Amino acid sequence: MLFHVFNSQEERRAYGGSAFIEIQFCKLSTKRKVTERVALRSIQHWQNDSLYVDDEDLFYNEYRCIFDTMDIFGMNYYGAELIKPIIEKLIKVKPKDYEILVEWLNKAEAYTGFYILGL
Repeated sequence: MLFHVFNSQEERRAYGGSAFIEIQFCKLSTKRKVTERVALRSIQHWQNDSLYVDDEDLFYNEYRCIFDTMDIFGMNYYGAELIKPIIEKLIKVKPKDYEILVEWLNKAEAYTGFYILGL
């Protein structure tokens, strides 16, 4: 399985430590500017409602056509307005385990977007 969900930090650590790509909800207010949303100080890593990826090569190869400008070693922000088009692209392209990401992205619509936080 490409995507993992952990119910606690202890569960994540027991699985394999910290070498994960984290796909995380952006929970900041819509009143915050985009520059604030992408500021490193605004991001709290290791959220229990995040998706985690432990095979960065497979993720990149399968999903680079979905996230056109993705940097798996950096921080990527996708605003709420991009969620529906990304879901549509996922359903059309069907990369590995895409159903899990589609389900998670449906929940992301309640937030101001999401991050892909690289290694």
